[in-house]
Amino acid sequence: MAATLYVCTTCRAGEPAPDDGPVPGAALHAALVRQGAPDGIRIVGVECLSACNTGCAVSLAAPGSWSYVYGRLTPADAPDILEGAAKYAASADGIVPWRDRPLIFRKQSIARIPPLEAST
Repeated sequence: MAATLYVCTTCRAGEPAPDDGPVPGAALHAALVRQGAPDGIRIVGVECLSACNTGCAVSLAAPGSWSYVYGRLTPADAPDILEGAAKYAASADGIVPWRDRPLIFRKQSIARIPPLEAST
């Protein structure tokens, strides 16, 4: 299944915008891109996931699958985010067994959104 990892690139993680570098969300996006997307995942930067109180945030989505939003992430979490994204992409419905999820996905979930139903 092809899945998308959306990364909020405007997140400031509750901090003022830095004078000398990217905001934390852009730094997280850069760290994920630098590490490289696992098979079946594309990494897409977006301007806002409306999870400002829990930034930095990412979302995982795929057609016909549950979607997830995770927060309180940093560039240091990039390997775990990508591991979780790969497991998500390999699932049939977006549901990865609890014990198979990286710890940050178990502890830092903001929302789980049901799949869109096909219009009839």
